[in-house]
Amino acid sequence: MGPRTAPLLPLLLALLGRPDPGRAEGCNLQPVTTELPITLSYATGTVSRGCVSRSSLGSGHEVHILSIEWSKVPAVPLTVSVTPRASGCTRPAVLVLLCARCSSTITSPCSDLLLHTDAHLSPGTTFTPSLEVPTATSEKQLLAWAQHTYGGVTSYSKLQDPRSIHLRLGEETSSPQDCNPQDHFNATSYLESEVFFHGVKGCSRGDSQGMGAAHIIRLQPEPSLPVTEVNLAVSCPERPVSNQILILQSPANLTWSLSVNSCHIQFLVSGNYKIATMFSQLLPGKVLPDTEEGLIAKAFEKNYSVIASYSVIPTSTHVSLEIQEHEAGRRAPATPTAPAPTIDSLPNVLLLMLQPWKCTDETMEIIIARSHLEPIKDVVNITLRDISCQAEKNATHFMLKTPLSHCGTSLEGRGHANNELILNLAKGTALRSVRVAFQCNIPRELFLRLFPTAAFEAPQTELEVNKEAFVQASMRWEDHPSDLQLKECWLVAPGREPVLLMQGGEARGKGVAVLEGPPSTRGRKIWRFSFTYTVPEGRHVPFSATLKCKAGLQNNTIFEKVLEVTVKDGWRLPNNRGLGLAAVLGITFGAFLIGALLTAGLWYIYSHTPGFQHSTSLREQQHQPQHWQHPEHPLLHQQHGLTPPEPTQPPAARLGDPPQPH
Repeated sequence: MGPRTAPLLPLLLALLGRPDPGRAEGCNLQPVTTELPITLSYATGTVSRGCVSRSSLGSGHEVHILSIEWSKVPAVPLTVSVTPRASGCTRPAVLVLLCARCSSTITSPCSDLLLHTDAHLSPGTTFTPSLEVPTATSEKQLLAWAQHTYGGVTSYSKLQDPRSIHLRLGEETSSPQDCNPQDHFNATSYLESEVFFHGVKGCSRGDSQGMGAAHIIRLQPEPSLPVTEVNLAVSCPERPVSNQILILQSPANLTWSLSVNSCHIQFLVSGNYKIATMFSQLLPGKVLPDTEEGLIAKAFEKNYSVIASYSVIPTSTHVSLEIQEHEAGRRAPATPTAPAPTIDSLPNVLLLMLQPWKCTDETMEIIIARSHLEPIKDVVNITLRDISCQAEKNATHFMLKTPLSHCGTSLEGRGHANNELILNLAKGTALRSVRVAFQCNIPRELFLRLFPTAAFEAPQTELEVNKEAFVQASMRWEDHPSDLQLKECWLVAPGREPVLLMQGGEARGKGVAVLEGPPSTRGRKIWRFSFTYTVPEGRHVPFSATLKCKAGLQNNTIFEKVLEVTVKDGWRLPNNRGLGLAAVLGITFGAFLIGALLTAGLWYIYSHTPGFQHSTSLREQQHQPQHWQHPEHPLLHQQHGLTPPEPTQPPAARLGDPPQPH
């Protein structure tokens, strides 16, 4: 590496887009040891330890043992349902339920079910236990007791924090002879349980401006369980809790079916999803990170600075989530049900699910597919709080774009804009309006815009060579906007050295000028500068370039933005972005030179080909006058004073020659 290129190495490494150290830092997930902000449970057929056997086939009963362990004292009774085989309750069954720290409700259509349990039975239990509880203190002793008492064990299951258990009676001849417990045993053939998840983690970022709370659920793939659809039931407090988001991350091939009950919450979902209580049409989700750090950074990007809950659970067909109210005392969670939304609540629930709004630091854009509004019916038009701001509509979409300072938008919240969508619905001959209040999150990121004039109107992505261009970098930072500084800006083009435009708020490159920006408002910082992109004569003009800027705080938190632009050369022919005028002239001259050389070469070959001169003399003789063809003509010699030559005698005939005519 030469001496000229060596100093560029640190600059090039800085431009390669190193990981942003400030995106997920300052928020280290820790187990939530206080009151959990959510109640989360999921269906599974896997137990902590378990086994099956056919040892009870020769005995008088089938025997099922359920051993329950708790991470914490349960707040609700354990529900256990026992269902018979398809042929009915034809064989006596024994249930052993060891759950010393819980109350339980046990139901079964089999009235002859024998029950051993130490649980406190709640109202609703269809029978009472009349058998003693085994005094075994270990798993081995418990199985030995069942073998001795009933002559065999049909199934043994050890469960952690179950919410409900569904046990199916029956024995299989294909089961092993003896019941040998195994860890993480797949009991799907005879048992399904819904278990609580208590491994909730959380964190908050102290230096963040956002006040929203994020709940993140991440599904771990289960190769042995081919799940294609996850049914998620979400329930929220009776008193609405605003500014919360639920982030659902799963493998891309999964579909989420959402049942929402009284929730004013925003969603961010990976893969496809549908709102089961409204319509079955699949809605496209987002591509979400599959790492802990990436999901936290995504929440911060959406301006949610508190990770109220972060949960990682196995992929399941049914998941239940109840979001608790922080201030009020928690009531006993019940399995959430989702009643069908009314005609008044349907637009609110639907639009909060779709989240068709998107904000930058200065604009708000709303795009709603008309097909997504089919459940609402008869939407005539859509406006914002200021009814003069009406969405344009075509055959497929409603669309509206407005500055944040217009259309009744308020920026009272930290990191988000507040407004209302007003849907005007046809009700016979009259119009009925439905208002849906929403918050549009303003991403906490750096924005870059390129303008053709100093008026800073109508941004574009085209950079013209040898013409002044105008750049605006901006960012909203509520807490201490004065601490936010524009660190540096570069222009990078393929095949050329990076050009430093700005550094430390000062112009660095040739032709770069710092411009005075508008006054900052509501914590929004704006930087402006101009530059002229020049290409030395004879050098190749690139087709594209990259404008990169970095802003940062005093604590070294860096925000980077990249703007891809196309390069326009004024010497290039219009509507031809491939070849410039110089290239066209060069190709034309080259074609002419090649044609001339080819013609000269062919003429040279033609003129030196044997027989060329002979054929030419014959043609000349054919076009000469008759006397030129007969130089012995007497008249010719008389005119020139010459004596005609004597006629020559023919040669003597030789032997074998034909006779000469006389």
